[in-house]
Amino acid sequence: MRTVGAEAVIGGKLLQRWFDAPSWLLALALLLEILPRAVDGSLHVCFGVTEPDAGTDTTRISTFARRKGDGYVVNGRKVWITKAGDSQKMILIARTTPRAEVAKPTEGLSLFLIDIDPAQVHLQAIPKMGRNAVQSYEVVFDDLFVPESARIGEEGNGFKYLLDGLNPERILLAHEALGIGRAAIRRAVGYAKERIVFDRPIGQNQGVAFPLAEAVMRLDAAELVARNAAWRYDQGLPCGREANTAKYLCADAGFKAADQAVQTHGGMGYANEYHVERYFRESRVLRLAPVSQEMVLNYVSQHVLGLPKSY
Repeated sequence: MRTVGAEAVIGGKLLQRWFDAPSWLLALALLLEILPRAVDGSLHVCFGVTEPDAGTDTTRISTFARRKGDGYVVNGRKVWITKAGDSQKMILIARTTPRAEVAKPTEGLSLFLIDIDPAQVHLQAIPKMGRNAVQSYEVVFDDLFVPESARIGEEGNGFKYLLDGLNPERILLAHEALGIGRAAIRRAVGYAKERIVFDRPIGQNQGVAFPLAEAVMRLDAAELVARNAAWRYDQGLPCGREANTAKYLCADAGFKAADQAVQTHGGMGYANEYHVERYFRESRVLRLAPVSQEMVLNYVSQHVLGLPKSY
């Protein structure tokens, strides 16, 4: 069975911005060529945003697309690019106007759908703690030529377009966190019923049972927030508040559930055999990505509560 990946969900939303460009007939042709293949899994598209010296502050990226003839020449470096080694294309954000020459830092950034050409796009896998079913890469661009037709939307508006993909990404990964948390609880409850200590199952002890009960209630509450965010997104309603809240609450609930699952297993929770150590590792990254918990709190403080910007 094939599933729709994050690149199809997020990339599809961004690719719609091709219609902001003057050549909308060309945009339509490209969309018809790319989107069906992205959905059915025959085409893999990764997302190139993060850089070594520009993590959360995307306006500081240094990857540059310089105008040349009927296209651009791209040079620069990205990092933490998920499944770049398995992808044929990348949605890339790059500067087309230096930061010092624009009125606002968010201006002068452009989006492109590029081919990952091994001759000019160099990939290096990053060894990491978890999430090894999907590899992450450092990506270096060395004089990569990109035709103007591969630009998504108008030049200089890439940051605005990029925001279109943030909410669905946060909603998607909120549900991933929920799934990991529920898998961890299922393992923990099974173990608590079967593990006999002092002539009774350890799940009979409130010290074991109550933390698991609390973890599942937190997952249930977070799921309602996540489903509301997904519903609002599907209805075309504003959902920045809901998407960020869902990501924050689900990431916390999923991690706490996985942590409690390890604790329930005791020493065996540290062993590969029982899987919960893997859930612990996989859930931890969702408190960092796609946006840190602290940046979600910044968003809610500023955009929901109306407090002064703190950074």
